[in-house]
Amino acid sequence: MKMTASLSPPRVLLLAVHFATKSDVQSLTALVAHHPNVLRPELILRVLLTCLPETLESSEYVGLIERIGSGDLYSEPDLSIQFDAASVHDITDAEAAKKTRRLHLLPLAWDHAPKDALQDPVSLFLIHRAHRVDQEAGLLTQLPELIVPFLQHAPCIRTWTISALLPLLRRNYEYYPREPITQTLESFERLDDRTAVALLLSQTGAHEEDLPHVGRDLRGLIGPWLHNDARWDGLVGQRSPTDSGGVGHAACPAWDYVLEWLITQAYLSWKVAVKAFDQWDGPSDVDLGEYGSGWLGDEEQGLLERGFARAALASAYLIPEASVEALSGVNSIITKIMSLLDQDPCPTLQVASSLLSPFTELESDSLISAKSASLMRNDLLAESNYLTTPNQTSTQFLHVLTLSAFILTKAGAPCNVRRAGELAFLRDEREQKATAIKLIHSFSTNGPKNDDKYWIRARNELLWLRDWGAEEAFGSSDIQIHGIFSQLKKEFLEVECLKAFLASTRYSLARSIYEDSPEKPLSDSVLRDTAVAAAMEAYDNASNPHRGRGGLLKCDDIIHAFPGTLPETHPAAKQIEALLRATHGLSEYRLVLKKGEPFTPVVLRVRTDPVSIIAKVLEQNPKGYTNIQDLLDIGSNMVDAGLLDDKQGRSRTNSTESSDQHMAIRRRITAMCVDAALTEDDFETAYSYVVNRVAADADPQIKDDYSWKAALQAGKYRRTARTVRPTHIGTGSGNLDIRHLEQRIECLSTAVRIAPPATLQEILNGFRKCEEELNAAIKAEEVQESAWDDRGDVQAMPGAFSSTVPAGVVKNSTRSSRHVDEAPMSLFDLSRASMARAQNNFSALSSLQRSGQSRESDAEGSLDDASGQPRVRRRDQLREAAVGTLASGVGWLIGAQPVDRSQERE
Repeated sequence: MKMTASLSPPRVLLLAVHFATKSDVQSLTALVAHHPNVLRPELILRVLLTCLPETLESSEYVGLIERIGSGDLYSEPDLSIQFDAASVHDITDAEAAKKTRRLHLLPLAWDHAPKDALQDPVSLFLIHRAHRVDQEAGLLTQLPELIVPFLQHAPCIRTWTISALLPLLRRNYEYYPREPITQTLESFERLDDRTAVALLLSQTGAHEEDLPHVGRDLRGLIGPWLHNDARWDGLVGQRSPTDSGGVGHAACPAWDYVLEWLITQAYLSWKVAVKAFDQWDGPSDVDLGEYGSGWLGDEEQGLLERGFARAALASAYLIPEASVEALSGVNSIITKIMSLLDQDPCPTLQVASSLLSPFTELESDSLISAKSASLMRNDLLAESNYLTTPNQTSTQFLHVLTLSAFILTKAGAPCNVRRAGELAFLRDEREQKATAIKLIHSFSTNGPKNDDKYWIRARNELLWLRDWGAEEAFGSSDIQIHGIFSQLKKEFLEVECLKAFLASTRYSLARSIYEDSPEKPLSDSVLRDTAVAAAMEAYDNASNPHRGRGGLLKCDDIIHAFPGTLPETHPAAKQIEALLRATHGLSEYRLVLKKGEPFTPVVLRVRTDPVSIIAKVLEQNPKGYTNIQDLLDIGSNMVDAGLLDDKQGRSRTNSTESSDQHMAIRRRITAMCVDAALTEDDFETAYSYVVNRVAADADPQIKDDYSWKAALQAGKYRRTARTVRPTHIGTGSGNLDIRHLEQRIECLSTAVRIAPPATLQEILNGFRKCEEELNAAIKAEEVQESAWDDRGDVQAMPGAFSSTVPAGVVKNSTRSSRHVDEAPMSLFDLSRASMARAQNNFSALSSLQRSGQSRESDAEGSLDDASGQPRVRRRDQLREAAVGTLASGVGWLIGAQPVDRSQERE
């Protein structure tokens, strides 16, 4: 059926709804052209909004909307276009009217519609149609095709497109298509500003690979989103009648939320904040695509830029990480803000730490106060916070704090900007001292120990942190200084620096700065005390008692590092040298004080009784007591080192007291060696020490509980099978038991001479028992010797042929005759003793004569006959025997050789 002009208005409306539902835009256009009075612009737009499928491509009906908006469709209708009205041919007008009342066409306006679009049906339709396309079909990407042709139609369309459609479109489909936000276009527009900022930036910098795009997100999402007057309180550009210079009552809460997001990221993810300020120039740096350009005036732009600069300074204080990378990021923020404020850019931290330029630009001392420490944490974006106010003082001061934190962190003592600010603002001496010591320790631990240039730079940095170079700049030490170590005296820092030099074996550098320099940083007394303390610290930290290795070698080097201030003749140097000798002496022995823990030098200093260590040496080293002189030297060095003075709470006041102390230690160590020798059954060595050392060193006038006890123990010792046998006897008795008892008596005699009176009874009891044992041993020896002699007289008689004692031979076994023979006597007594022996000989000769008389007669007769000599008479034989016996007795006394009487007769 062809079109007709006889259609009633209800049937025209139903036919328009039919064409819209079928997406027949051409027929609908023809219908409007033929019935413009029925299908007015607002009505046809409502029909399109309600009935046109949301999936229909925008290009199919954009032309119709343009003609409706421009009015061409009504002013110049094209009546040549045909349309088919068959769908309403069988419907009566009454039925058509009834159906039209049930159409429920959507209104163009809706809640929260832009106020600027309420009087423009086309603008309302476009925005409302965009909402429905996104909500019903999810075809957000098709909306630019619908909206872009109308950007010039009305400002509200451009504003809505830039501030609502563009951010959501970029966020979900261009920037982060894998993590889209779930809000529809309409619900996104209704979000409050804080939530909208959080959603738009929810994926910004969330992953490491996204960090290069932080600036893009702020430029392409936040910049367009802010392009809306609704984000402002008051009219943009409206000024107060009484304010000729600034923005009136205009403010941008949405921008404040952006700034809050930035400083929050500084605390939670500092890399995101650093990248944000590095890649984004603030509110003037926006990306509106092809939809528009900047829209803010100079006044509003300045307001937002000041907030941006304040947020940047606030972020620098909030970055919590104490690392070189984080501090370099802070410095890049400062550089960016200086650039925005047209200030001279600050150098990099590496360059600044090498220059150490003085900072003297504080406008007032009120900046260095406890209030400033509070402002680093609170109200960072407030106008009253002078730390974050964008000006040259705040930026320069922040740079100095950042450089201070960088010096600490680079050395190995991590510190962030806020911590550096607290040290400078609160001026707590204890905190500053702890930080300074930690810094110096880090210099020693992490730095190269053999690089003098490194240590010179470290010292310069340490001193710069105290006053930020102010004293050097003003050339005076009487000025008010500010720095993170401002409460510490320069002498303290120099002393700690000197300790670090010595701990790192930089002896030549320390001597050149602190002793040879014309301007000595330290006085001689302070330098001397510091060197001694450093030497003792090296000693205490040593693990090897050998003075040629490790800590003891370092200790030795330190006390010789300042020959002009600490010469070898100084008492402190002498004490340390004696301590080193004592410790080195102990290194020659095996020594374990606790199970599994070898001896360390510091034990010698902290032990309550250092001499007792020698007892441990004697316990753990067999035959160690034989090195008594070495042990005595160790004890003497202990005295010279002052180890005993410290334990007794007093020091030696004169040479006499020192000598007494030396003698006391000598006696004690000698007693230890005596006890050790007795423990190892070496009585001969113990006896030698008692006789030659204990007795010689004893002084009854001085109380000595070691010497007499050692002598008493030696006197009580009894020989056993394990006792070491003497290597030589000398003039002593050949009987080892008698010799041992005689030595014991001698030891007890020494004990009697040096023991206190209260102990004499015990010693005398032992002495008496030992003497009784000696007498019994002597008697037993005499009996044994007498029996031996008698056995020799009987069995070993020269010329005897039988062991049987002949009749008439008297056996004299009494001790009296032997005693007479052995005791000193006169010549008369000697002759009488000789005659007594001769009588014995006579008896023996008589028995011999009787037993061999016949044989002897035959022999004598034949001999006389053969030789022709006269026969010897018997009385001559007896005379010769008697005289020979006498002569032999006297000759034995005077050492004469016996005479051969037979040759004399011949």
